[in-house]
Amino acid sequence: MRINLPTWLTLFRVLLLPVMVVVFYLPFRGASLVAAMVFVLAGFTDWLDGYLARRLDMTSAFGAFLDPVADKLMVAVTLFLLVQSAPTGWPGILLAVTAAVIVGREISVSALREWMAEIGARSKVKVAFLGKLKTMMQMVALVVLLLQHDAETLRLYHIGEALLVIAGILTIWSGLDYLRAAWPALRGDKNS
Repeated sequence: MRINLPTWLTLFRVLLLPVMVVVFYLPFRGASLVAAMVFVLAGFTDWLDGYLARRLDMTSAFGAFLDPVADKLMVAVTLFLLVQSAPTGWPGILLAVTAAVIVGREISVSALREWMAEIGARSKVKVAFLGKLKTMMQMVALVVLLLQHDAETLRLYHIGEALLVIAGILTIWSGLDYLRAAWPALRGDKNS
C-alpha cells in the first residue's frame, strides 16, 4: 500500500494528539495557548487532507477509513483532557455530561454507519449539513476551552462551555436525524 499526501496529513493529525496531551499538562506559562494551537493545526490538517484528496483525486480506502477515526480521536481526547481538568461544581458537571453526549453519539453514529454499510444502505446515513455544523461548533468550543483550561480568570470559559452545550444539542439533533434515516432498516422493513 502506498500512502499519499492526504493520508500522510491524516497520520500527522493523529501524531499531533500525544503532542497536545503532553503540552496540555506541561507546567509552563502559555501551555494552554500552545495546546490550543496544536489542536487548531490538527483541525487545519483535517480540512487540508480532504481538500487535497478531492482536488488532486488522491482518495484512498485507507485514507477514507483513517480520516473519520482521526477526527473522532481528536475530539474525544480533547474532551477527556478538558473534563479531567474542569472546574468543580456545575461547570465541571455540565462539561462532563456534554462530553459524554458527544462521545456517545460519535460511537453510536459510527456503529450505525458501519451497520448500514454492511446492509448496503450507507448512503442513507451520509454526512449532512447539520453534522458539519455540529463539528464546526465543537471545534470552536474546544479551542476556547483549551485556551482557558488553566487561565487565572475564566473570562472565555463560559463562552466555550455554552458553545459546547450548543454543539451537544446539535450532536443529539444530528444523531436523531441519522437514526430517523436508518429507522426503516433498523425496524427490518423489506423496502428500506
